[in-house]
Amino acid sequence: MDYADLDHQGWAQWLKAQGEKEFHAKQILDWIYQKGVLSWDEMSNLSRDLREKLAKHIRLPVLELVRFTESCDQETVKFLWRLRDGSLVESVLILSGPRRTVCVSSQVGCPARCAFCASGQQGFFRNLRPTEIVEQILQINKWLASKGEKVSHVVYMGMGEPLKNYESVVASIRILSHPDFCNISQRRITVSTVGVVEGIKRLSLEGLKVNLVLSLHAPNQHIRKKIIPYARKYPLEDILAAMDEYAQKTKRDITFEYTLLAGINDHPDHAHELAHLLKGKQCTVNLIPYNPVPGLRLKRPEKKVIKQFRSVLFGSHIVNTCRYTKGDDIGAACGQLALQEKQAKSGLPMLAENE
Repeated sequence: MDYADLDHQGWAQWLKAQGEKEFHAKQILDWIYQKGVLSWDEMSNLSRDLREKLAKHIRLPVLELVRFTESCDQETVKFLWRLRDGSLVESVLILSGPRRTVCVSSQVGCPARCAFCASGQQGFFRNLRPTEIVEQILQINKWLASKGEKVSHVVYMGMGEPLKNYESVVASIRILSHPDFCNISQRRITVSTVGVVEGIKRLSLEGLKVNLVLSLHAPNQHIRKKIIPYARKYPLEDILAAMDEYAQKTKRDITFEYTLLAGINDHPDHAHELAHLLKGKQCTVNLIPYNPVPGLRLKRPEKKVIKQFRSVLFGSHIVNTCRYTKGDDIGAACGQLALQEKQAKSGLPMLAENE
């Protein structure tokens, strides 16, 4: 059993079943979530007998830090974690002004396999459990503590399609936002999806106030099917209808991410088509110039092409931003999370041979 599988009541019940006092539940939760202690042996106000029981029955920690790499501008840090089964996943810490945003992984590999993204090039291995998601934040909080800082925002934009690991992702959101645990406002948590319609609809009924981002990347279904395999299963009109429903039920604005690929979706005609597609929606388009991935022939558009694309959107009154790319030198920018480590000289495997 993982430690995050238990809330306060769950801990109290477990302790009672072990013949221990129920008040230890609060002590355990404080050690893990408030003090960031991820070792039973370090919980000094618990008896040795109780710590031995905990070590025998409850997994803590579930991640091992293999390495972290800081970008030259010191605004991005990539963390490589080894899970207990030998699998590797990554998180990225983005430092922007007072914000400390962590991009978390939700799966080992990714089933979406978008043409421009490195994370899916290795294929899909398994879903992460709620604790394996939450601990990415706890471990990075511990790393930030020496600077007197902590994680302020969380984005589910690392390895994996969050809505194909629905239960674990929602469970992790509830833990991260719970006032007794990580206490991160739901309005500071963002979930990104390639457009899993049933997942979007289900999320709209959870009573959560998280931000939802659609990885759109194309102005029409024809182009989208070429670069996003999932688009063959989910028609664009159905995805947009589900996104509208989410915005209506949660009162949260929607963001559409659009990776600009040279010669594929970056022509002014594509911009006009995109503007028509999103006309009347309360939304923002986040344009992302393609981050080159070794082994892929795709290219980033020239700056003048990007500027022209944005001008068309502005002329059509579509609010848009162009994401400043961070962490290129350490392979931390979006879409570069998995591939480099497997090809690195260290020889670290993507998945342990015995998994």
